[in-house]
Amino acid sequence: MLNDKEYIDNLFALKGKERNNKFKILSLKYNLTEYCLHNFVKPIQHHFKNNIDSMVAQKIATRAFWAYQKLIFGNGKQLHFKKYEEISSIEGKNKYSMRCRNNYLIWNGLKISILINKNDIYTQIALQDRIKFCRIQRKLIRGKIKYYLQLILEGVPPQKFDKETGEIKHPRNNGEIGLDIGISTLAIVSDNKVSLVEFCNKLENIDKEKRRLQRKLDRQRRVNNPHKYNENGTIKKNNKDKWIFSKKYIKTKNKLNNIQRKLAAKRKMEHEKLANIILEQGNIIKVENMNYKKLQQNGFGKQLRLKAPSMFLEILNRKLKCQNKELIKINTWTVKASQYNPYNNLYNKKSLSNRWHQWNNEIKIQRDIFSAWLIKNVDDSLEKVDRQKCLDEFEQFYNNYLVEENRLKQCDNLISSMGF
Repeated sequence: MLNDKEYIDNLFALKGKERNNKFKILSLKYNLTEYCLHNFVKPIQHHFKNNIDSMVAQKIATRAFWAYQKLIFGNGKQLHFKKYEEISSIEGKNKYSMRCRNNYLIWNGLKISILINKNDIYTQIALQDRIKFCRIQRKLIRGKIKYYLQLILEGVPPQKFDKETGEIKHPRNNGEIGLDIGISTLAIVSDNKVSLVEFCNKLENIDKEKRRLQRKLDRQRRVNNPHKYNENGTIKKNNKDKWIFSKKYIKTKNKLNNIQRKLAAKRKMEHEKLANIILEQGNIIKVENMNYKKLQQNGFGKQLRLKAPSMFLEILNRKLKCQNKELIKINTWTVKASQYNPYNNLYNKKSLSNRWHQWNNEIKIQRDIFSAWLIKNVDDSLEKVDRQKCLDEFEQFYNNYLVEENRLKQCDNLISSMGF
């Protein structure tokens, strides 16, 4: 298809419905649609019909199609195929394939009991909704393989209640919020509150331990497979012999997998908690449209890999969708939140080391908090700050800011980027 003259000509055509329809016709011509891939996988599924049913095979084909879409629309560079034992989850429709019935998973002739915590009230309430899909997940935890049943349910997730007071743990409120997410900090400005927190401060950097284990794995791999390496230490490309992995190698690999799994689980928990705190203050949330790949190239790769701000925004957006809302991403280049001053309607460039913003000659405000406030007050075009709105709300914002400033001055061990 890429070499088709009609496809090449259509690439340079004007964007619109006519251009999109031509792309659809070309995709059908070359069998590059999701349903064409479902047909392609049918004979393969018949060979493995004792283990994989047609619905599960279709879901695997759909995942492959999603990977192809990333490549064809320019978000991916190349396709990567799953290696042996790398597929860690399979799923199917609850009605026709994997079925959850009376605390049992029924699938492909198997009937497996499901362990559900009877004291987990949230789970009991959630299971009252209709089950649409069942997904089996395989996880390696402390060297042992464990299987989990993940259910995709219809409707909106139930609210969690405090066991002692009976009140909702994280109530949802209406209101506007501006977020300024940095590499290490998060500034939150709502109508009634101002906050500056260290982003995911409970996460420990495992890079040193990870490198140590990776070097150990490399040594063990070389000792067990001398026939796979050249004299200069490089791998022999033409050697097709199987790799030999010792028990100590597998033990080291499991240890590396375990510390990475624990970090990922802890990071996700921190993201979920922080998202709930933000949603308690409002549901109209504005953020800058950041290019995190560019930040990785500028030397912030380790911090971004550890704290994953992009993943946090995805979690926040998922929670907002339960209220029929979505994150509002403003134009970073035209708003210039770190430079604009509504007081005199001027833009002043500041270096990253300058952590303060001058409202006038008398008032100084922490830079990240001020940027979050400007982001909150961006107009409906998402291209510029509403200056009049800023002037009208400044007194209330500044009073809230002073409360947060006093709290931060009393805290110990604040990171340098906060400026206090």
